[in-house]
Amino acid sequence: MREFTFTDMDFKVISERVYQACGIVLGPHKREMVYSRIARRIRANGLTSFTDYLRYLETHSDAEFSHFINAITTNLTSFFRENHHFEYLSEQIIPSLLETNRESRRVRIWSAGCSTGEEPYSIAMTIMDKFPSSWDVKILATDLDSNVLSKAQQGVYEPDTITGLAANQLKLFFLKSADEKAYRVKPQLQQQISFKRLNLLENWPMKGPFDVIFCRNVLIYFDKETKDTLFRRYHEMLSRDGHLFIGHSETMGKEHDEFKNLGKTTYKKICNG
Repeated sequence: MREFTFTDMDFKVISERVYQACGIVLGPHKREMVYSRIARRIRANGLTSFTDYLRYLETHSDAEFSHFINAITTNLTSFFRENHHFEYLSEQIIPSLLETNRESRRVRIWSAGCSTGEEPYSIAMTIMDKFPSSWDVKILATDLDSNVLSKAQQGVYEPDTITGLAANQLKLFFLKSADEKAYRVKPQLQQQISFKRLNLLENWPMKGPFDVIFCRNVLIYFDKETKDTLFRRYHEMLSRDGHLFIGHSETMGKEHDEFKNLGKTTYKKICNG
């Protein structure tokens, strides 16, 4: 028996609020997930029902709404997840940028939906020492969830979350705590990354252009209209011949002829004219 009554209307209202705020589509298969996540917020606020919580969300939006969105968004990630993207970055994109950007000596990479930081730190490890020290190389890491951004900025990870890293990577890029229960990202890696909160459906304050955009396992939450809009906006934000990486379970429709499909969810911007 459930702790709280959870009606069809409760689920409908929550789904609509989430979609209006950030474009995430919560289908019927997400109902149990929504219950468990919002039940935590009901307890945290000392309330007794979903109806009370939704009323509280209306009257205390400034204080509660970010907690509400943070509770819904899913943040599953790992270091060098879908490693073929990092291999392509290292073996194909970086050598090309060293040639095409040799005059500006500027490189910009965006991790959109960076979660707890494993992706941007993996990018930073991949590009470390690949560019001369005189180059201006920066990584922007953004996410909707302020809680995971805070963890990403701290750069501290438990042993079970760094199991995919090689021994030399741990030695080069992490500091181990005395009790070996935590690994902290070294400052020289953190200095390459700026972490910012960003709702992808709102205005983007950064100017770009970006040479590479990682937006992986984020688009799966959006409907087709929203995805199409984001693909167009990414195209505008990419530099000439820039690259876009999306998640292994995500696809870009053939109607998006502004990108060339390179395989393995890797795309290259096509410029007309």
